[in-house]
Amino acid sequence: MSAQSSSPIGPVALLLVVLATDLWVYRDAATRARQGRPVEVTIGSLQIATPAAWLIGCLVLWVAVLPLYLIARRPDD
Repeated sequence: MSAQSSSPIGPVALLLVVLATDLWVYRDAATRARQGRPVEVTIGSLQIATPAAWLIGCLVLWVAVLPLYLIARRPDD
């Protein structure tokens, strides 16, 4: 029998990356909203327009919402 040691470093590192990008999305969206340049997306009846909505979206479905945020945000002028 072979003993396999399972290291939690990979999943923990991924979780830290996800949480760090979630925090960045929230702070970036809040900064842009304060500057009068909010990041907004409407898909059918779903609208994401507040920093809190972006944060919740990233927390729930990071793999889809993060790329959507990156596409929706306007580049810095």
